[in-house]
Amino acid sequence: MVGRYKVITLCGSTRFKNEFMEAQKKLTLQGNIVISVGLFGHSGDQEVWENMDEGTLTKTKEMLDDMHKRKIDMADGIYVINVGGYIGDSTKSEIEYAKDHGKIVEYLEQ
Repeated sequence: MVGRYKVITLCGSTRFKNEFMEAQKKLTLQGNIVISVGLFGHSGDQEVWENMDEGTLTKTKEMLDDMHKRKIDMADGIYVINVGGYIGDSTKSEIEYAKDHGKIVEYLEQ
């Protein structure tokens, strides 16, 4: 909590950009501080990856994964964008990380 506001980090595949944006709006209007992804690598922002060599690409993805775990550290819980029940490997890792650190885990779809 920051003041009276719960902090929530959004997790899920970046292919669901529209759902991320809708969840961010909804949760913000419910009185939460929402932390989201920094870019949408699967549904926009492809220019970020276009000219990267394999080594740089790997290091960048590792940095972004680690950075997202730090966002989970700052939050009271996570909100999983699991459209159609889809949860990929990175998101599974984030859910386990959140649970291991005592965070609340909520889902877009039950």
